[in-house]
Amino acid sequence: MFRNETAQLLDHSVPMFKLMLFAKRSKRRFLPALAAAGCLLGALPGATVAQTNPGLTIFSGVENQRDILNYRLDFGGTRNQRDRYRLRIPANRVELGVAQIAIAYPDYFTGRFDTGRIEVAYGTNYSRSANISEVVWDQDNRVLQIYLAEPIQSQNAIEIRLSNVRNPFFGGTFYFHGRVLSPGDVPLPRYVGTWILSIE
Repeated sequence: MFRNETAQLLDHSVPMFKLMLFAKRSKRRFLPALAAAGCLLGALPGATVAQTNPGLTIFSGVENQRDILNYRLDFGGTRNQRDRYRLRIPANRVELGVAQIAIAYPDYFTGRFDTGRIEVAYGTNYSRSANISEVVWDQDNRVLQIYLAEPIQSQNAIEIRLSNVRNPFFGGTFYFHGRVLSPGDVPLPRYVGTWILSIE
């Protein structure tokens, strides 16, 4: 009788043993997949926090693709939220130096600029700060004008930092056109390119 009970127990324990073995194998396959998924999810906030201009914009409305300038939105470009815009002008567009920067934006951009929180950086990795003498936000003509105390020399990459910007209530695509005035120029700023900003 004892022998029969033992045989019955062994018969029932075999499927349980197989189930445990399957669970161990599944766990070994599942854990690496879970770790990879965790890494991907962990990287997503960083990707959404800083948006940059895509490499190629088709049907942008800008005739020359080289005129599309890079930008970065530090806080993700969420509509109706505060953000920091980093508008970049490459060194090859700064041919004669820069004494003034003008940024024209479309009439459907309803965002708000903080003129007291604007910086201009230039040089390698934008490591140098330019002294700003005045910022004028002409809301009627939709132009933000930045006057520099001392001109930035030619062949320097420039980054315009617009901090504490209130993004527009409605998202969309907004064309910001950059123009610069060189020292000694007649007062007619030269076009250097367009930033195509995407807000949410």
